[in-house]
Amino acid sequence: MTVRYTIPMSFAALRRFSKTALFSVYLLSFFYTLHVALPVYVNSTFLASLVPEKFVGMIYTVSSLLTIVALITIPRLLKAVGDYFTTVFFIAVEIACLIGIALSSEPAVIVTLFTISSVLISLIYFDLDLIVEGYSKDADTGSIRGLYLTSANIAWVIAPALSALLLIGDEYWRVYIVAAALFIPSLFIFALRLEQFKDPLYRTVHFMDGIRKVWKDKDLRQIFYASFLLYFFFTVMTIYTPIYLHEHLGFAWKELGIMFSIMLVPFLLLEAPLGRLADKVLGEKELLVAGFAVIALATAVISFMNVPVFFLFALILFTTRVGAAMVEIMTETYFFKKIRAGDAQVVSLMRALRPAAGAAAPVAATALLYVLPIQYMFVALGALMLIGIPVSLALKDTR
Repeated sequence: MTVRYTIPMSFAALRRFSKTALFSVYLLSFFYTLHVALPVYVNSTFLASLVPEKFVGMIYTVSSLLTIVALITIPRLLKAVGDYFTTVFFIAVEIACLIGIALSSEPAVIVTLFTISSVLISLIYFDLDLIVEGYSKDADTGSIRGLYLTSANIAWVIAPALSALLLIGDEYWRVYIVAAALFIPSLFIFALRLEQFKDPLYRTVHFMDGIRKVWKDKDLRQIFYASFLLYFFFTVMTIYTPIYLHEHLGFAWKELGIMFSIMLVPFLLLEAPLGRLADKVLGEKELLVAGFAVIALATAVISFMNVPVFFLFALILFTTRVGAAMVEIMTETYFFKKIRAGDAQVVSLMRALRPAAGAAAPVAATALLYVLPIQYMFVALGALMLIGIPVSLALKDTR
């Protein structure tokens, strides 16, 4: 069922919408994202307390490589078992992993559970992608994807400040046990409200056939490039921004929690209206170009800010995410207008870009740190984001 949305929505319409499957998906997306976002900005410092700091990036790389393998093989599992049962199982195991991380004191066990959790997070997100696509029509893809991302972005904005409140001293276990508790509602929402989801026909496409399909379609190929650049940006910023601001500039975690919440507000404010704008007024290409330009310039500025002024850093980080929000909703909208719900292999390849960037970015950043101080990583990252401009210009607009 596809619901058309108007803003503002009447109370009666809101009540009707609350009974739809899409509302359940949006609610599920909120709890899913809240549990992901709560530890995301403390993960790197937590891991650095267990292993030497130089190996932290390698943990992310290994997790990402395993995620790529899992995303490549999951379409076969979906065809055999179905999205519903697969996702319920993944959610239950993810909750168990987080509880294990919180309760264990053995570094090897924690790192192993962290790796498994990283893989499951991507697989659950992939499953939700297919469900949302199953309820979407091309004419409303931007609106539906925008609201879907907005429900998640509410959680992204809340999580850093909540995480900072939980993080007393070095008691990281508090963050992970609360993340597990917050994900439990997702298990019940999915099990009780989405049982009737009908799986699309998952076309069996060999991995290499999927790559060839993307490579032969110029627009799909270009949007894959754009998405990879965005995920590369997210990976570098997620791992190294907390380390730089906390370890090198001396910001306290309480300050960072508020700063990161402010930083993520653009995802909440912009993605839904930009999705509607792409559907009804503009195409995706113009907004992609503008988004990459904003990311590049704002990120590069960080390298030249060496005085720990809270509001100044909050403003520039906020600006980087204005650009990222523009790129994220446009890549999502464009991609899902180009595929169908049953194209599980193509969707899995798209979602494999995040762990691919997650594997490549720490390796590239580690190599860069051998020749440059950490503060200059941001100007290098900004320069890399400029590649997104010609990539976006090569797209054929959907309008």
